[in-house]
Amino acid sequence: MTNANKRLYEEKLLSADKAAEVVKSGDKIFYSEFAMFPHALDEALAKRIDQLYDLELYSVSFTNVPKVVEADPKQEHIIMHDWHFGGLSRKLSDQGLCYYVPLCYSHGSRSVHKYVENDVAMICVAPMDNKGFFNLGTSNSFTAANLHKASTIIVEVNSSVPQCLGGNSENIHISNVDYIVEGNNNPLIQLPIIESDPVNCKIAEHIMPEIEDGCCLQLGIGGIPNVVGTKIAESDLKDLGIHTEMLVDSFVDMYETGRITGARKNIDRYKMVYTFAMGTDKLYNFLDNNPVCASYPCHYTNDPKMIALNDKVISINGAVEVDLFSQVSSESSGIRQISGTGGQLDFTMGAFGSHGGKGMICLPSAYIGKDGKLHSRIVPALSRGSIVTTPRSVVQYIVTENGIALLKGKSTWKRAEALIEIAHPQFQDELIKEAQEMRIWVRSNRIE
Repeated sequence: MTNANKRLYEEKLLSADKAAEVVKSGDKIFYSEFAMFPHALDEALAKRIDQLYDLELYSVSFTNVPKVVEADPKQEHIIMHDWHFGGLSRKLSDQGLCYYVPLCYSHGSRSVHKYVENDVAMICVAPMDNKGFFNLGTSNSFTAANLHKASTIIVEVNSSVPQCLGGNSENIHISNVDYIVEGNNNPLIQLPIIESDPVNCKIAEHIMPEIEDGCCLQLGIGGIPNVVGTKIAESDLKDLGIHTEMLVDSFVDMYETGRITGARKNIDRYKMVYTFAMGTDKLYNFLDNNPVCASYPCHYTNDPKMIALNDKVISINGAVEVDLFSQVSSESSGIRQISGTGGQLDFTMGAFGSHGGKGMICLPSAYIGKDGKLHSRIVPALSRGSIVTTPRSVVQYIVTENGIALLKGKSTWKRAEALIEIAHPQFQDELIKEAQEMRIWVRSNRIE
């Protein structure tokens, strides 16, 4: 560390309580995203919430319930917004304490630059390096865009944060920071390991034959992508590449078993490209100062045109419900927001544009509801209020435990037929009747 940077560090170093005094009524505040929650700054701001009014708080997928929101259950002082719901934001939304910001993830940086005001950015970072840079850690996404818009930037140093190499926009220099807080070095969130079940394993078995040597993978979050990752690690596939939105533990397994080399990628060759990472310490330790991994902003990772530059892109994401018109709802259950658009639409479009690419959306064919009864996830029409995440004009493949339906290039009745074929057998006859009433079924082509 140079003397100049050391001097700057000492000049800008404050307690969390002192730094929180920067916030004034009417401010819009950005917290760093996903696993990079700024604990000390959040706690300090919560202490003075009664002194402030008309605050707005933004982040992407809060992994901790903000103390500042807990301190204001009647929303008299602060309103919370989230660009992508996780479990915590979903629960807060159910209580009327959090609001979803609809967003195609590739639009994140541009949306912030064009439409979002940001008065104070409070971000968790790794300790400063000897060149005066603070690493943004496991979440690049659109942090850089928010820092660019912020009038005041406060960093909370956390020694638990791995140094995640770029890519680009993975650092901020001390000269661009207004205040520094040394936090409590909270460990990063540990995502629970989702145990595989027979249905997810069967879905993964249908996907595996579609993956060949040299494919470039994107895996979403959830049980099915995790099982696919495990099966790939146990396979004899070789020279797989990674260009994904989220990096999870299963990518480490695939790399360490030699399945991932990135040798056949057309861009970022030999690099595992991602925009945020969440998992366990296995993943965070793997990321730390690892030149194999490249952190980029979401406007790079999720741009369908960038995705399509690699050949044989395989995109694997989940869904909540698919209707017979082939509309996919992946982010809501009726009117209840449960996640977000995220990168599903981006990567489905990118995979379609990729030479030999395949965009796969996966879901169990049925589920047991709160009433104890079995319900179909393939339905005549989406439930009232359900949000269309991937429109029928974009969807390529739908996968259930009963098979794969290729929908691209097919008419409405052929799509309905293909979807009914992979629906749960208990509901197929009823779906046929509904399709006939909807006039998207040709009787002569009835499934026997």
